[in-house]
Amino acid sequence: MTPGAPNILIVRFSSIGDLLLTTPLLRALRTRHPEARITCVLREDMADTLRHNPRIDRLITWRHGTPLSALGRQLREEPWTHRLDLHGSLRSHALRRLVGGRWTGYPKHRLRRALLIRTHRARGGDLGPVAERYFAAARDLDVFPDGGPAEFFTTPEADREAAAFLTTHRLGELRPIVAVAPGAAHFTKRWPAAHWEALAARLPATHDLLVLGGPAERELGERIVAAAGRGASAAGQFSLIGSGALLKRAAALVAGDTGVLHLATAVGTPAVALYGPTVREFGFFPYHAQAVVVERDLRCRPCTAHGGPACPLGHLHCLVQIEPTAVLTALEALGR
Repeated sequence: MTPGAPNILIVRFSSIGDLLLTTPLLRALRTRHPEARITCVLREDMADTLRHNPRIDRLITWRHGTPLSALGRQLREEPWTHRLDLHGSLRSHALRRLVGGRWTGYPKHRLRRALLIRTHRARGGDLGPVAERYFAAARDLDVFPDGGPAEFFTTPEADREAAAFLTTHRLGELRPIVAVAPGAAHFTKRWPAAHWEALAARLPATHDLLVLGGPAERELGERIVAAAGRGASAAGQFSLIGSGALLKRAAALVAGDTGVLHLATAVGTPAVALYGPTVREFGFFPYHAQAVVVERDLRCRPCTAHGGPACPLGHLHCLVQIEPTAVLTALEALGR
């Protein structure tokens, strides 16, 4: 490390989308301070989001559910010049106390967000893109958004595995690939399974179909492929890095408000984004990316900041009322 260069600690434990949206800041830090040492702390099961990012010098992981004390001791030994909390949670504040020193954070706008949820957008205003709000934590480092999107970096091995999968299933040889990601961590962010199947059945024969997701989407992925009568499901077969490698080869992605959506935009793949309980004002819409957002203007939106196990009104109209034909129209608008 160059003497006198910034030694920057950045803490953001999770989740995939939130971590990917830190990458414009990481890029700006590396560009403005090429000699700096940048260390990121994140949850062990989220490490692939930043593992191969060349803007970072070191990743330190924390296993979810274990005490923070050991991590605190490790970090306390370092001579940090800047400590950035990009999480702003009870856990990150606990870590800050363990590490000590001066920390800077970013505006989460909890009260304004709560007001948006309570009044369903009647008041509260736009909170701004979270990718840009993160820059507030780096206010002492003279960095600014460069207008570029999030970033995600794969590996040659992952690229080869993705290419082999597509070759085996003869996807992308003659027709562009439309990827779909039907999963979401929260029920209220999941477009109905029947809609995914209907979309697959109506996908023009000019495109190949690829389903992405984790083990929880294996069965639905096979149903979607069966409805289309062609294509393949990679659900449960690839890591996050592998999914990113597959997305790099897709012409477009259809997904809900999930980490996979931000993964697509981070590798440069155009996206159709289906938003239900969450709204643009929260700051998590696709950032500086080629994307079309499909949503319903309902009085009950937004109803939650992150999604939940059930619709508060029991109908999930915000997603049920997004018809497959609207998604096909959005794909056409992307030129895909």
